[in-house]
Amino acid sequence: MIVNQVPTKGNLMNIKKSLELAKMGFELLDKKRNILIREMMSLVDTAKALRSEISGTYGRAYFALQRANITLGILQEIANTTPVEESLHVHYRSVMGVELPIVSIDDVEETKITYGFAGTNSQLDIAYLSFHKVKVLTVQLAEVENSVYRLADAIKKTQGRANALKNIIIPNFEAAAKSITESLEEKEREEFARLKVIKAKKTAEEENENIDEIFEEIEMLQNDPYINEKENL
Repeated sequence: MIVNQVPTKGNLMNIKKSLELAKMGFELLDKKRNILIREMMSLVDTAKALRSEISGTYGRAYFALQRANITLGILQEIANTTPVEESLHVHYRSVMGVELPIVSIDDVEETKITYGFAGTNSQLDIAYLSFHKVKVLTVQLAEVENSVYRLADAIKKTQGRANALKNIIIPNFEAAAKSITESLEEKEREEFARLKVIKAKKTAEEENENIDEIFEEIEMLQNDPYINEKENL
């Protein structure tokens, strides 16, 4: 809150500049919030579609794995041949100053079978391919959900700053500018009245001086012996 502002034209100009900047800042924050909301809503729809797809893929993968376990027994040795995924990469993109992750893995389209075909069947192949698809979808879902979380957090902070500008800072600047303007106008009215009084007093003094001069001239005329002599004649 702005307090103890000396009512001067310099302070009024500074407050008006700050008010203009605050309004500009509010407009920018409002635009930023709208852009972030649109970005988040598009990602929310993508996340819903990915969750639905990944749920169905998980169901098919586990069903195929159960059938493979039934027909081939426990697949621990085959599972041990599956390499650990180490091709995960994380980069970032900026949306209105918010860093959003871009998660990727190598060879998404190419699925390499890491076990031999002897002693296995099609159910294991279906399970392996389904879990590979789950891995890809999980990477995509992680990217989208993390982006949604970051966007939601940024929207909340942006909304808070915009509300502070709209409801606190801008009204304070407007009130301060109004108060100083009224004070300056009151001072101008007082100065104008004071000048009128001074002018009237000066005019009255000049008139009194003129009257005094007139009386002095009359008195001089009355005391002029030449004029008095003429009057006696």
